[in-house]
Amino acid sequence: MVRFRHLAGVTTGLTFVLILLGVYTAAMGAGLSCSAQWPFCDGGLIPQTWPSFIEWFHRLVAMITGFFILGTAAGSWKYTDEKRIRGAATLALAVTPIQVVLGGATVFVYTPLVQVAHHTAALVIFGALLATTLWSYEETGAPDSRTADTAAGYPSDD
Repeated sequence: MVRFRHLAGVTTGLTFVLILLGVYTAAMGAGLSCSAQWPFCDGGLIPQTWPSFIEWFHRLVAMITGFFILGTAAGSWKYTDEKRIRGAATLALAVTPIQVVLGGATVFVYTPLVQVAHHTAALVIFGALLATTLWSYEETGAPDSRTADTAAGYPSDD
């Protein structure tokens, strides 16, 4: 369970960094630098300009984060019986393909509606991962507090 908590925490942190990177990418207009190409940029895999590198790097971090989300969802089913933890991790995983499609749409259809939808999906994923992480720490924190109470001389609730 300790490894799962750490994985969930790292995934949540990575997702937060990805959101910040996405905001920077949008503010720089870097999505437009790839000449409406997705998943490629500048006619190939390697970016040719600084703005296209920003977009490319955002896509790379997004791909890595997606694999972490997949691992967190799988770990929630393997390492915990808590329905709310499994549900939150599964929600993050279920929204991820939608987020990928919306990310592609931001390159082809750079409108406020697409940007808002892309950011909203990111926040849903982040919120679900944050809940997964906090609940996984809460689940393991309860027995530790009872152990500490018992060690301090307080009666056990068991």
